[in-house]
Amino acid sequence: MARMAITKTRDSGGDSAPRGRGRPQARPDEETHAVILDAARHEFASTGYAATNMESVARRAGISTRTLYRLIPNKAALFEATITDRLDRFASVVRLKACEGNDIEAALREALIACGELILDKDLIALQRMILGESEQFPEIAETFYSKAIKRTESTLANWLKAQAERGLIKIDSAAEAAGMLLGMLAFQPQRAVMFGRAPLPDSKALERRARAAASLFLKGCTR
Repeated sequence: MARMAITKTRDSGGDSAPRGRGRPQARPDEETHAVILDAARHEFASTGYAATNMESVARRAGISTRTLYRLIPNKAALFEATITDRLDRFASVVRLKACEGNDIEAALREALIACGELILDKDLIALQRMILGESEQFPEIAETFYSKAIKRTESTLANWLKAQAERGLIKIDSAAEAAGMLLGMLAFQPQRAVMFGRAPLPDSKALERRARAAASLFLKGCTR
């Protein structure tokens, strides 16, 4: 009888608390990719391009090097991905703002704030410092940043301005030139001050003030 009671107790315990089986569910590749790019941005900015390797990025991301190589083939592709990922998100924001209403000044202000948040981002500025310091040894990283970040930011804003001109809200001769002028008014002075250690990054209120002033000054010369 005692033996039967013990057997019954064990069976009952097994029913009330079944043991989980199998390995935990793997993280989706899209989420892992985002973690990798965040780790890579910090690694490139803090240690430089030459000192960064795939193994150090994998350690910072908390993944295996095998997983990293499966998703991104080499360091050059990783560096490019850190830039294009940020620009993809930026471009989607600016495109959305181009479709809202007819208040061109408010819309331009919002588009410029999006540009300023990108250009004056502390991680992006740290990357630029690194690029300037290592571009002689690795000219390809300067070319990647220029084409994938600087020119793409300009072209994204230029496309936005062109769309507003086509809607009859502004009149401009060259969207590319207008975009360059706007970005210069908005961000180049504070960006240089930060890069040379002369001033801290502007906060959100300061950026909004610059965006408002730049939008107002620009529109005085190009509204229909």
